[in-house]
Amino acid sequence: MLLSRPAAHTATVGDDTVTSTRRERFREWRRRRPFVGGLLTALGGVEMFFSGQLDVGRIHVQLGIEGLQATIIPVLLVLLGVLAIAMPAHRIFYGVIALAVAVYSLIGVNLGGFFIGMLLSSIGGVLTVAWMPRESARAAHDGPPTHPGPLPEKDA
Repeated sequence: MLLSRPAAHTATVGDDTVTSTRRERFREWRRRRPFVGGLLTALGGVEMFFSGQLDVGRIHVQLGIEGLQATIIPVLLVLLGVLAIAMPAHRIFYGVIALAVAVYSLIGVNLGGFFIGMLLSSIGGVLTVAWMPRESARAAHDGPPTHPGPLPEKDA
């Protein structure tokens, strides 16, 4: 059929033929970026957005200048989470901004989405900043030391 795709992808590397499934390709793609941190940041933003639209009994969240914050902050958190996943080279910038916005949401958005959205976004921001690519971590352990060691003492 025209719309069906094969589940496995075959590539030739030298004399070997490598077959990988979609799941394996997704796993490799996911490992090259701060996926969990970006996902938690985005989920925290989604939770904050829907917590601002709630009616709890007789309590109704008013829209106005506060409603603008209740819309912009969650959208910004979702955007930062997606950008952290899409562009892992800028993960530290996106993670720090997401952490600052998540802490500010405690004041700006219904106690940070009743604390749940703030906690999700804060943990996501911290995980985004703390994430390191595998190649850099492996090179740091396998490569030569960056400092020459202790300096010899001079006799005076």
